[in-house]
Amino acid sequence: MNIDAVRVSPIELPSADEVSQVAALLGRHPEVDFEVVVVDSEGNPVVIRNGPIMNNGRPMPTRYWLVGRDLSRRVARLEGGGGVRAAEKAVDAYELAATHQQYAAERDAQIPQDHLGPRPAGGVGGTRTGVKCLHTHLAHHLAVGGDPVGAWVVQQLEADNHA
Repeated sequence: MNIDAVRVSPIELPSADEVSQVAALLGRHPEVDFEVVVVDSEGNPVVIRNGPIMNNGRPMPTRYWLVGRDLSRRVARLEGGGGVRAAEKAVDAYELAATHQQYAAERDAQIPQDHLGPRPAGGVGGTRTGVKCLHTHLAHHLAVGGDPVGAWVVQQLEADNHA
């Protein structure tokens, strides 16, 4: 894979430096507890794993968030060129549905038992069916693996590098 990203196994909350880096990449302070789960070869955050409930009590449907600037730009170009529709056509609908269910189950398992407020809904990117956002699928794939849309995105980005 020609993408500069490697999984890491966080065992604690992000450092103050990581929070600052993620805030700079997002253009705002993160509004949810998160862990850095994928970094580039220089140790910079590429993917974060968000908690299911934001600091203000609102649900956070996006478990995995692509924050790496270079990859985010490359994926935005792919989306702008019709990538969402192309990905939906390219991947198996049943495999995609299973991915949404697994994503939701992992996220929902992190919701505290005593949480009484609203809960996140949907699967990857907050949708139950189809493809909403290539960024979230790639983030999920880089962090966990097995996301068919994320794998498709990797193929497209690698093909683009060789063009």
